[in-house]
Amino acid sequence: MRTPTASATTTVAASPETVYHLVSDLPRMGEWSPENTGGRWVGTPTGPVVGARFAGTNRRGLRRWPTTTVVTDATPGRRFAFETRLGPVTAAEWIYEITPTGTGCEVTESWVDLRRAPVVAIGRVVTGVRDRAAFTRDMLTTTLEKLKATAERED
Repeated sequence: MRTPTASATTTVAASPETVYHLVSDLPRMGEWSPENTGGRWVGTPTGPVVGARFAGTNRRGLRRWPTTTVVTDATPGRRFAFETRLGPVTAAEWIYEITPTGTGCEVTESWVDLRRAPVVAIGRVVTGVRDRAAFTRDMLTTTLEKLKATAERED
């Protein structure tokens, strides 16, 4: 397992199954993420299974850009992970780990930065974010706060 560049954890008063269902529903990710605005499953297989591909859309201010992701782990109720790719280059890994507690679960969202220098420079121009690690740390906290509210409402 790679070492996360940034991560955040929250406790959720909802079942691990509910939280997994939400984090693995990538078209809904725009409801919680400050940057991702959603997207759609493409090709076969579709849905949250290993190997599935997702065409995501992102926005920061007036800047917009597409992403391609590939699901790398889909263990219901426990772990969901995917890689973000820029063409043939893997830029990042996103991981959701869900641990049952006595009153629901704990969810940790982690981001592993896999970009090389040229991609980092392009990313600064495309997204307008100079310090992606610091920005993502803040973004993870916001995402988990919104995810928690949705999970507790939908459980």
